[in-house]
Amino acid sequence: MSEEIIEGYRVVNTIAMGQNSQVLEVVEVASHRHFAMKILLPQKEKDAAARRMLFYEAAVGLALTHPNVIKIHAVGKKEPFFTMEFFPAGSLKFRIMRKQMDYVKENAISILKQSATAFAYMNMSGWVHRDIKPENMLINSSGELKIIDFALAQKMESDSFFSRLLRFKRRFVQGTRSYMSPEQIRGDPLDARSDVYNYGITCYEMVTGRPPFRAASQRELLSKHLFEVPASPKFLNLEVTDDFDKLVMRMLAKKREARPQNFHEILKIVNTIQVFKK
Repeated sequence: MSEEIIEGYRVVNTIAMGQNSQVLEVVEVASHRHFAMKILLPQKEKDAAARRMLFYEAAVGLALTHPNVIKIHAVGKKEPFFTMEFFPAGSLKFRIMRKQMDYVKENAISILKQSATAFAYMNMSGWVHRDIKPENMLINSSGELKIIDFALAQKMESDSFFSRLLRFKRRFVQGTRSYMSPEQIRGDPLDARSDVYNYGITCYEMVTGRPPFRAASQRELLSKHLFEVPASPKFLNLEVTDDFDKLVMRMLAKKREARPQNFHEILKIVNTIQVFKK
């Protein structure tokens, strides 16, 4: 059986499959170094929108350099792919679904500090991630964390007439429905506080095992983000401290003015509290 070589990378294994792309473990033939490769599925290779999104994600990733942000290595010249550092780890979502609460309890403060530091860096660099969720946080058995997936990231916008016109032209809602901020749903200009809301949903799920809102339809789910106050995390998990419960509920405020204004503020709070009762 012949080995598959893609532009100087030998395919070792399939790590993950998505709707448009797959992630492969590859070895660079020249250097023998391991990388992860995100490449479009064969049936999507000629899809202009899928190609554009893949190369856009690579371009955003190349602009970011932080220990807790996955590092992009190279972009395909002929094939629609990019390579990134090989970080063998399951996602936070995987650990939540497997009910690995002992792991979560042991690493909760570290998870919060590493991820909040990464998102603070992204926002300070002028980017809104727009798709913060447990699936997009990889965390290995040693507790090291990397954030991934910049396909929906965008530069922070002003509320000028030109920006409003651009948003009107892209009227469709982008993001993962269970984690979207009210302003993301409405198509308002986004800043760090929108990521703070997505992050609040992620923190809620980390300590309770599920997002705060569930619904029978996408429309109902989006309506809950806009109008419904969720049950507090400590109502679903009695081990959650009052301090962390209060922080999560602040992050989930409908009005962004009522949330922590950035991830630096979140980090200051996290440095002074516990997530779970001892």
